[in-house]
Amino acid sequence: MATEMQQAGGWLGFDRFMELALYAPGLGYYANGSTKFGTLPQGTRQTDGSVQGAGSDFVTAPEMTPLFGYALAQQVAQAMHATQCFEIWEFGAGTGALALQLLTALKAMGQRVDRYTIVDLSDSLKERQRHALREHLEVAHWAAALPERMQGVVLGNEVLDAMPVQLLARTQGLWSERGVALQDGAWVWADRPTSLHPPLDIEGPHDYLTEVHPQAEAFVRTLAERLERGALFFLDYGFPEAEYYHPQRHMGTVMCHRAHQADADPLQAVGLKDITAHVNFTGVAVAAQDAGLEVLGYTTQAHFLMNCGLVDLMQNAPLPERVAAQKLILEHEMGELFKVIGLVKGPLFEALGFAHGDRTHRL
Repeated sequence: MATEMQQAGGWLGFDRFMELALYAPGLGYYANGSTKFGTLPQGTRQTDGSVQGAGSDFVTAPEMTPLFGYALAQQVAQAMHATQCFEIWEFGAGTGALALQLLTALKAMGQRVDRYTIVDLSDSLKERQRHALREHLEVAHWAAALPERMQGVVLGNEVLDAMPVQLLARTQGLWSERGVALQDGAWVWADRPTSLHPPLDIEGPHDYLTEVHPQAEAFVRTLAERLERGALFFLDYGFPEAEYYHPQRHMGTVMCHRAHQADADPLQAVGLKDITAHVNFTGVAVAAQDAGLEVLGYTTQAHFLMNCGLVDLMQNAPLPERVAAQKLILEHEMGELFKVIGLVKGPLFEALGFAHGDRTHRL
C-alpha cells in the first residue's frame, strides 16, 4: 500500500485505501487467514466489559440462527418459480452458513436447485464454505468472477456494505475528497479539493462528512447487464437517500469491526479489521433501474423476514433459537437498521418478502 501511495504522489483516495485494506492479496482483511465470523459463546465477557467471540470479529444473521436462512428460503423458492431459474448465486457467503440453511430448507420443501454458486474472494472462507456444504457438493460450486451471462436468484447478505466508498468532506462550505497519506510512518487523513458532491444538497453551513458509493452501484449495474433472467435480493444495513444524507448525519457511516467491537478509525490496525459503510439503497435502486432491472420491493429486515414466515418458524423452535431470531426483527437490534431490496430481470411478480411494509416509495 505504501508503494502504491508513493507511485500515486503520496495520496490515495479512501476508496482505494479501503480496497487494499480489505482485499490486497495475502495482506487485506478478507485475503488473510484470520477468523472473521463467529458466534458469541456464553461466559466470554472480559473484565473491561468487552465481549470476545471465539477469536472472530463479528457475527452475521446466518451465524446467529438458522431460522434466518429458513425464512429467506421461502422467498428464494417463490422467486425460482416466478423466474423459472433454478440456480442460486450467493456473493460473500462467509462461513457458508446461509448456503447450508437455504439448501437444507429448499430440499425439505422439495424445491429443485440445479446449482448453488458462491462468489467469494477469500480462500480461507472458501475452505470453511466447502466444509459446511460437504453434504451438498453435488450442487455447490465456487467462482472467482462473474460469467458474461447468467441466470438465477442472486443473494447478498452484508455484501454491499463491504464495497469501497469515497469519502467527501465539507469544510467551511467547500467539498473535498478525503483520502489517506503517510506521515512519519503512520496513516493520516488528507483532503483534496474535488468536484464530487453528494447526490443531495446538505442543508446548513456546518462541516459534514459522508460517503458516495460508485463501486457498489457499478457492481449492481454489472449484475444487471449480465443477468439474462432472474431475481436479486440484498440484505444490509443502510438508508434511503433522504435519510442517508440527512443534515444531522454529519460524521459519515464508516465503521470498523474487530473482536466483536466497533470503532470509527480505519487508519489503525489496517488489514486486521473489517471496514464497512452503510448502504445508500436509493443509489442501488437507481443503478439497477438504469441497467434494466425492476424493483420488486424495499423494506426493513423485520418486515421481510416476518413476511417470509419467521414468526411461525420461531413458534416451533427451541427457546435459544427464538431468542436469537428476535434480534433479527426487534427495532433496536437488526430489525429496523437492516433493509432488504428486491430486484428482477423479467416479468414482475408480487414478492412474498414485501407483501406488508413495503417502503419502495421512500427510495
